[in-house]
Amino acid sequence: MDGAELAAELAELAERMYRAPDPEQTAEQVVAYAREQLGADHAGITLIGRGGRLETVAPTEPIVEQADMLQNELAEGPCYDSAWHGSTLVSQDLAAERRWPTWTPKALALGISSVLGVELLDQSGEHRLGAMNVYWATDRLITADEVAVAHLISRHAALALDGSLKVKGLNVALDGRKRIGQAQGILMERHGLDEDQAFAVLRRYSQNHNIKLRALAETLVVTRKLPAYGPAEKDPGPDAGGTPTTS
Repeated sequence: MDGAELAAELAELAERMYRAPDPEQTAEQVVAYAREQLGADHAGITLIGRGGRLETVAPTEPIVEQADMLQNELAEGPCYDSAWHGSTLVSQDLAAERRWPTWTPKALALGISSVLGVELLDQSGEHRLGAMNVYWATDRLITADEVAVAHLISRHAALALDGSLKVKGLNVALDGRKRIGQAQGILMERHGLDEDQAFAVLRRYSQNHNIKLRALAETLVVTRKLPAYGPAEKDPGPDAGGTPTTS
């Protein structure tokens, strides 16, 4: 494939990714294209999630999740290093690999012989989202041109994923606010509170019982009552500045 054809295909891929409704389907577009273009057996994307835990999305086969899970558990491996340390890592013959002494034999046992890991950077180019991971079942001579193609794919993928993840985060935040508003309405109707008082009750209950506010609101909306008190706790009721009764 010449440069013009690759550019046209990448442009089409970018359009499909931006039309995808969520990050998972965006990632699926990426890994399918990467596997096809690089003649790989397996592919997936590793995202850096909450608390710094790596999460595999859109794996083409279960072996991708298994290989990534081992890297996450062992804190070593090409995709782990690529995601965290921002480098492109290639291993054309894992049997001769010495950089990941604990992960490598386990990967070989899974049936992986060659691997390519390419970092994913956000739109600013300063923060890592994770890595795109490509696996081969046999030893593979990975050329400089293929690495360059992988970089082009990963850059388009990172831009699309960054935007999609931000939209998903916004939707989650809006959904959380909606649930909190519904929970306030229940307390206002049931206990004759105004909006500020109802929110204060939710916040106080959340703090006192170490429950996230959104989770508390979800429970109240679904069950129509707050989580039960422990046997040693007393419900002071709203007039006493505490939490209203749940009955």
